[in-house]
Amino acid sequence: MTPASDRSPAPSRPAAPAGRGVPDPATRPVRGVVFDLDGVLVESEHLWEESWADHTRRRGHAWTPADTAAVQGMSAPEWARYIAELLGDPGSAGEVRDACVGYMIGALERGDIRLLDGAAELVAGVAARVPVALASSAARRLIDAVLPAFGLDRHFTATVSSEEVPRGKPAPDVYAEAARRIGAGPGRGVAVEDSANGIRAAHAAGLAVIAIPNPAYPPAPGALALAAQVATGPGDARERILTLIERGLPAREGDAP
Repeated sequence: MTPASDRSPAPSRPAAPAGRGVPDPATRPVRGVVFDLDGVLVESEHLWEESWADHTRRRGHAWTPADTAAVQGMSAPEWARYIAELLGDPGSAGEVRDACVGYMIGALERGDIRLLDGAAELVAGVAARVPVALASSAARRLIDAVLPAFGLDRHFTATVSSEEVPRGKPAPDVYAEAARRIGAGPGRGVAVEDSANGIRAAHAAGLAVIAIPNPAYPPAPGALALAAQVATGPGDARERILTLIERGLPAREGDAP
């Protein structure tokens, strides 16, 4: 079976049901939707914080909320380097990465990583209309464990970990690559994000962002202001995205026709 990360864009989906929305000539069609993982589809942000705190505590260092804020959105190689330097042992970044990702795999196996209410319906409903991709800061090993665990893997045309691109969030790299793989270039795609750095990354990649603010780690007002819309949860995000698919995205100056 071809891995989800390497699949070709899915065939065109059926047109919207009659009467639900009429495309406006001043809009551009939505070619695809890119989802974040942690905090959008699964409840796991707090477990990442636990993994970093657990590892540093074992090495005699106290982890702080400021450290969490500093590494949120970073790729696995980036946060592993941050922690290794924090511990005064830059050469241990590989060990840090393996230990913290292993902590998360254990949390999944114990049932501590949970699917957010409405997330399965969100992904399935959108994937029935346009190709969907994943752009996550999680390590590839964890992505490939989490999606099948909740039966979500079959919906994704492509999945990209930020460890597979040059820079993690808030740089646009992971979103730009995920959007490219499903043919949703700037002005033609939608992203769903919960965090400040994720919103910044998706916006910088030219995607219209539907924000689902994480109540435990609320995005900064300046980042939230970049979102095209703010949803109350996965169910609300689903309705908003389906409406955008039916009506199109507002055309921007410089967009190709």
